[in-house]
Amino acid sequence: MSLTGKSAVVTGAGLGIGKAMAEILLLNGAKVAILDVNKTALQSLKESLKKEHGPEKTLFLECDVDCVFFCQAAFQKAADTFGGVDILVNNAGVLDEAAWEKTISINITGVIRGTYVALEHMNKLSGGRGGVIINTASMAGLVPLLFCPVYTATKHAVIGFTRSIAAAAELSGYGIRFNAICPGFVQTDLFSNIPVRIGQYSHLSGQYHQMVALRGVINPSEVAEGLLKLLTDETKNGEALLVIPHKQEYVAFPEFLPITE
Repeated sequence: MSLTGKSAVVTGAGLGIGKAMAEILLLNGAKVAILDVNKTALQSLKESLKKEHGPEKTLFLECDVDCVFFCQAAFQKAADTFGGVDILVNNAGVLDEAAWEKTISINITGVIRGTYVALEHMNKLSGGRGGVIINTASMAGLVPLLFCPVYTATKHAVIGFTRSIAAAAELSGYGIRFNAICPGFVQTDLFSNIPVRIGQYSHLSGQYHQMVALRGVINPSEVAEGLLKLLTDETKNGEALLVIPHKQEYVAFPEFLPITE
């Protein structure tokens, strides 16, 4: 899939991973609607990207993925501005073990909500032109991180939702591929604030530091390169791409659970 002329929506795109994703989409010829709840980050990014890529290639929208009305309005504005949408990246996410209900709401409910709003525009069965939806999961969706169990649960859920809806979409003829990207530790504000965001598990912060030392840290641009890989390879559907230092690899899952009597 060539990105030239395609239209994309990226949530949580004002900073960090989302910002790097928006930038790589623009560099590869796409038009991008950049959504974020952080107005200051949006304004700062707006100045630099409009100067670099031109005002017609970008759209900046304040959007809280925790609100269906914000999501619907933002996606409609993107579709109206760009003449449709071909790509959605559900990237917005938080890690806050103390505010665990908010973590669940944004990290998994927000992904499902964004997906279903996008399907209203992208689904070929509803007159859309199909496309690709990428969900930002995490290494925490593949292995348990004992210092953030709620965050871990949400990222497992993102991978499960992605794999399931990918199969449903293929059988139903939606014309949309679904994949998940699973970064390891990434040098972002979320990563830097983990020790103060793990709430009742703060006594396990030493485990966090040990894991960082063992696993290493990547830059947001490396995650963006993984996104590009998932978008452009049309053979990939229902995949989870792990992105860690010096490695990008697809995760092998069992095709089915064995049935025993």
